[in-house]
Parts: sequence; C-alpha cells; structure tokens
Amino acid sequence: MSMTQQAAPAVTTPPAPDPKKETDGRTAQRPLALRLLARPEVGVLLGTVAVTVFFLVAAPPVRDGSSMANILYQSSTLGIMALPVALLMIGGEFDLSAGVAVVTSALTASMVAYQLSVNVWVGVLVALVVSLAVGLLNGWMLVKTGLPSFLVTLGTFLMLQGANLAVTKLVTGNVATDDISDMDGFGQAKKVFASSFEVGGVEVKITIVWWLVFAALATWVLLRTKYGNWIFAVGGNKESARAVGVPVTFTKISLFMLVGFGAWFVGMHQLFSFNTVQSGEGVGQELIYIAAAVIGGCLLTGGSGSAIGPVFGAFMFGMVQQGIVYANWNPDWFKTFLGVMLFGATLINLWVSRTATRR
Repeated sequence: MSMTQQAAPAVTTPPAPDPKKETDGRTAQRPLALRLLARPEVGVLLGTVAVTVFFLVAAPPVRDGSSMANILYQSSTLGIMALPVALLMIGGEFDLSAGVAVVTSALTASMVAYQLSVNVWVGVLVALVVSLAVGLLNGWMLVKTGLPSFLVTLGTFLMLQGANLAVTKLVTGNVATDDISDMDGFGQAKKVFASSFEVGGVEVKITIVWWLVFAALATWVLLRTKYGNWIFAVGGNKESARAVGVPVTFTKISLFMLVGFGAWFVGMHQLFSFNTVQSGEGVGQELIYIAAAVIGGCLLTGGSGSAIGPVFGAFMFGMVQQGIVYANWNPDWFKTFLGVMLFGATLINLWVSRTATRR
C-alpha cells in the first residue's frame, strides 16, 4: 500500500429522530381541552348549564316534568327559526324580516283558506310559496344590488309589517283573521304542526320533535355535505369562495329561502295552535332569533358557527322566560335577563375563541 494512500472514513448513520421531540405546531396534537374550546357551541353549553342549575335552585317548580316540557316547548318555537337564521349568519348575512315573515305566512294561509272557502291545506301550500318568495326576494336583491343584508331585509321588514296590517284589515275588516278551526283539513294540519302526545304522563308538543329533527338535519348539512362547505366558504370570504368554484349566488339565495321555510313552519304552528292570527305580531322576534344564534356561537361577521349552538341558545331563552314565571318574579325583567345573557354569552365566546387559539 502506498504511503500517501489514506483509509476511507467510516460511514456513520445519523440517529433516527425521536418522535417525542417533535415540536412542530403544525403537526402537534393539541390537548383535548383546547380542541373542545375550539368548538363554537362550547360557550353557550356552559351558559346553558349555569342558567339551568340556577333556575332549578331558584324556582323549584322547574323540576317538575310538565314545567320542563313547557320550557322545551317555548324553546322549540324559537329554536326552529333560530336554526335557519344561524345558517344564514354562518353564510355572512342576517335577516331582519324573519319575525314578521312568520306572521305573514300564518295570515296568508288563514285568509286564503277562509276567504276562498277551500281546504286549509291549500292555504298552507300558498303560504309556503309566499314565504319562499320572500326569501327569494331578499336573496336576489342582496346579490343583484350588493347592498348589505341589513338594508335589504330592513326594507322587507317594513313592507311586510305594513302589508300584514293593511291587507288583513282590507280582507277581514279586522286586525285578526277569522277562526278556521271548523274548516276541512284543519284537524290533519293541526296534527302535523300543533299536536301533542304524552310521555310518562307529561304532555309534549310536536314542535319539540320537529325542532330536534331540524337541528340534526342542519348539523348533518353543515358537517357532512358540500353545501355545508359552501356556507362556511361564502361566510368567510365570498370572493375567495367564488374563485374556487363555490356557487355564491345560489348559496346566498338558498339560505334566505331556508329562513323563509322556517318562517312558514313556525307560522303554521301559530295558526293551528290558536286558530286565528293577530296581524300586528312578530315585530321584534327577529332580534330574538339573531340573539339565539349569536349566543349559540355564530359570528355576525360570518364563517363560523354551528347548528347545535343555537339549540342551546334557544333553550336558554326558554328557560329564562319560563323560569322567571315559575320563580314568581316580575316578568317585565325578562328582556333584561335576555340582554344580560347576550352580553355574557358574547364575552364567553370571545374568551373561548382566544383560549382556543392561544399557543
């Protein structure tokens, strides 16, 4: 061997990286508590538990099965409308005409059936068409004009409010519709929209079942369908959503029509529960629907929320509304409690959001 020839250096294999030392935040698994806090409905869940425990202690009648059924009933009539309103808010818009649209639907069904002397189901179907048309008008005006949904639906709110009173007086000569309880098809429609059944000796309203069914369906749509992805996309950034092929126009208009469907369903419940409708009702309810969605974790800016959160939000409203009565307090404090709940839920949602995103 030559004196100038050198031995080849030994080849060493670098040690395998220890998976326990991985610290890349993009791949590290967050703790379970932070993952739970990232859910938009966690804040309202905590609030719901707190409010429920409070009234169970402060108002002993709440513990009775019939009282709880009544609370759930009040929550369901609010919650059915809060669901499509929440979906619309996730899509980046909101509807100020939702409250009076409920009354418009009920008035339409009642007057068509009574004045034309037809089966009440004819009035129900005509009311559905009218409600969907109102939603279509809101969505179409929003897309075509580019105006904020606040202005578009405020205009619809004023038009419907005036039309409800004026048309009802013109057709019936009164501010309320005529009693339709003796008309053909009333019994069948009442079973669908306003019946009740017994569970363990407690009377349960059918709207509670519909509320839970709609909530499950809305959750499935948001989390498991392409349409649900579209809703989140247009609420987050509609221009970016359009750039990747999301049908923004269709999504926006269809969300307003979903609100119209909810208004129709709740309107039918009111009609077949009381047999007649007061034309001046519904004003202010749209704010309750929006508040239930906001308390449920939906952002006014869109792009975030769930369908389960508004369920808890509506239940909180029902609990407070009936809990005040069962506690023998002055019911005039109800709106004050709602304001406190809305403010508190907003702070909780803000805290939850910051906690979930803190590194």
